[in-house]
Amino acid sequence: MEAMPGVVVYGAYGHTGRFVVAELRRRGFAPVLSGRDAEKLRAAAEAFPGLEARAASVDAPASLDRALAGAAAVVNCAGPFALTAAPLIEAALRAGIPYVDVAAEIEANLDTFARFAERARAVGATIIPAMAFYGGLGDLLTTAALGDRRAADEVTISYALSEWHPTPGTRAAGAVSRRRRDGRRVRFRNGRLEYHREEPSTREWLFPAPVGRRTVVGEFTTTDAVTVPAHLAVPEVRTMMTSEAAGDVADPDTPPPTAVDGQGRSAQTFLVDVVVGFGGEERRVVARGRDIYAVTAPLVVEAVERVLTGRVARTGVAPAGAIFDAPDFLRALSPHVSVDRYS
Repeated sequence: MEAMPGVVVYGAYGHTGRFVVAELRRRGFAPVLSGRDAEKLRAAAEAFPGLEARAASVDAPASLDRALAGAAAVVNCAGPFALTAAPLIEAALRAGIPYVDVAAEIEANLDTFARFAERARAVGATIIPAMAFYGGLGDLLTTAALGDRRAADEVTISYALSEWHPTPGTRAAGAVSRRRRDGRRVRFRNGRLEYHREEPSTREWLFPAPVGRRTVVGEFTTTDAVTVPAHLAVPEVRTMMTSEAAGDVADPDTPPPTAVDGQGRSAQTFLVDVVVGFGGEERRVVARGRDIYAVTAPLVVEAVERVLTGRVARTGVAPAGAIFDAPDFLRALSPHVSVDRYS
């Protein structure tokens, strides 16, 4: 019998990491549990009996090399990614294996493209940042909506979350991003990221049924502002969030997610409404699903499987829409994500 490919999951004991480990096992991979906290790693190994655990620190390159030894790929689920992404990418390059992460930090993803694009292309390495709900799913939906086109006048990605109970990792990553921005906000306009101090505005957005008309924060910039322009010629990428969900994540007293089923998912539902406009024409694609953290697992594991089986359009540092067949990838996410094309 052929041995199952070993995939290291760094941050395997985190909220998203546990979903990724479970999905890898379901898909026939052999996850290797890794992370910085040895005690939490031991607890994760007890929750997933039979899996190997390898403690490693991003401050100790030799420990990362030992953690990645013999693996087919590495998935980084450990934020803040401003601290973990570069050391793990370096280790993946030394090991000669693909690297995939679930980073939602705008600046961390910008750093990955800026620092590793040339090196990865030169050696034929595959590095996929932001292969998650934010950055990955929105980019795939945008790419699918455009079809054969690689340019648009504008892209609007509107998120309707029934609620947003952030994980400790989300809060930690947000704190790092806020420090880097020094109180400024960020948006993608006129073909570039702009940092500014204007107050966020709200507006009404008519989502497809069953969500309907909702108030949204009109400039809730997500990692899609990095992934979409990385391979598509779009001068403006606007991302919006329902005001209730934006309020949840901004409130320090909002508790973390609570599992309500045997898979560990929360009751949170989402709808992602993508509208692309070009030359007076408009196309719309909508995705629906449950639990933005849980749905990251099928996104990232589908990406790993496609990379390891050679179903990629290119190597180097690339977002999901640039490296995969977007419509085919989205179809493979069923039943976790349902996608409808409205125009």
